[in-house]
Amino acid sequence: MDPIEPRTAESASVVATLRKLLMDGRYPAGTRLAEVAVAQALGVSRTPVRLAFRTLEQEGLLRKTGTRGFVVREFSEADVRCAVEVRGALEGLAARRLAEKGLSDAQRARLQACIDDGERVLARGTLSEDAIGAWSRVNAAFHQAIVEGTDSRVIADAIARNNHLPFASADSIVIDKTALDREYRKLRFAQMQHILVLDAIVQREAARVEMLMREHAWIGFRYGKLFGLETQPTFAAP
Repeated sequence: MDPIEPRTAESASVVATLRKLLMDGRYPAGTRLAEVAVAQALGVSRTPVRLAFRTLEQEGLLRKTGTRGFVVREFSEADVRCAVEVRGALEGLAARRLAEKGLSDAQRARLQACIDDGERVLARGTLSEDAIGAWSRVNAAFHQAIVEGTDSRVIADAIARNNHLPFASADSIVIDKTALDREYRKLRFAQMQHILVLDAIVQREAARVEMLMREHAWIGFRYGKLFGLETQPTFAAP
């Protein structure tokens, strides 16, 4: 599979929007998606849509058909729940191992930089196109730092394989643009979880950080309801 081109803030926002539409069943399984039609529906150019399609293909939400088109793949709620749970278990294991062996100065600085970047992204108290894309990058960097910190190719490879399942990746952020105030509160909560994870690793609390990471995996799938967001997927059949 071709590597994905670097995402701009706009393309990251389009990815998050399309994830929401797919989760809500607005594009049921079997639906053929075209760049032009989706770009017009979202009010953006074709370029961020093209990048979004490629990202969603790698996440297991779309399947390429023909030379340029994509089709929405069929998946069930059970598939998503299992994939999220597997990611939580794997990332929990990674965080536990990192806490057990202790952080190097460089690893601690890397994780703290992610948290500092997250604070800057959320400092305005609102979400914009730029903020959504920036948070996506910060969040991905934090999770990657934990996995890479273990120096375990086994864990990294297992997570990479799981990331190809629908909504399984730590970067699978779902944003409802009609409720950005509540989405902001959800991301602020995720940021606090990052802070707690780093604290637990620094304190060498292996069992605690493992459970924190397992819980953190559910932020995109379940926690929206705590902030008045409807994130339960419909998983419409074709």
